[in-house]
Amino acid sequence: MKILIFGATGMVGQGVLRECLKAADVELVRTVGRAPTGQQHAKLRELVHAEMWHYEGVEAELSGFDACFFCIGVTSSGMGEKAYTHLTYDLTLAVAETLSRLNPGMAFVYVSGAGADSKETSRITWERVRGKTENALLKLPFRSVAVFRPGMIQPLDGIKSKTAAYRIFYALAKPLLPLLRAALPAHILTTRQVGQAMLAVARGSARRGVLESADIGALGKDGVS
Repeated sequence: MKILIFGATGMVGQGVLRECLKAADVELVRTVGRAPTGQQHAKLRELVHAEMWHYEGVEAELSGFDACFFCIGVTSSGMGEKAYTHLTYDLTLAVAETLSRLNPGMAFVYVSGAGADSKETSRITWERVRGKTENALLKLPFRSVAVFRPGMIQPLDGIKSKTAAYRIFYALAKPLLPLLRAALPAHILTTRQVGQAMLAVARGSARRGVLESADIGALGKDGVS
């Protein structure tokens, strides 16, 4: 398979990149982002692209792929609805609409979040905007679209969040997370599980639709340890 990853420098993106580079059936991984990942691998090709809302000049580099894992996400904290919508809905659809035209046979995986509102009526901005984004993606003519709604994710393998507050939280919670995951396996995932679940979707193991944390965990069972 040939895989595209958007947001490979974030916590989830780092996890799925690691699993893709390890997978025997993945022959090429192309990351797309404003900054390089800092990694080197025979399978890895990086596209550093400053204007994430426009892809007219790089379409050839985005063609011929079997799956896209879209892991870009921003916190809505301290951000107005217009700005958050631009960085979430507008950016995601700019990518997805381009890819659905270039790669209609592609599986597209979008990382949303637990609590996203498919009805688009929530008073909480991020829930409503994420739901709107999910709904728009599910209408696009890809081979399949899987919306991931993970809750808490335990970072493994030295992976760290880019968000300072999350790094502090995970550092403090590190001793407890394995215990919580053992007690609540349907609610706490690992970066390995999420990456394995995305690969399962690319291999055809999931139909179009929304996958909650328990569904993701079941698909990503190979990454439990």
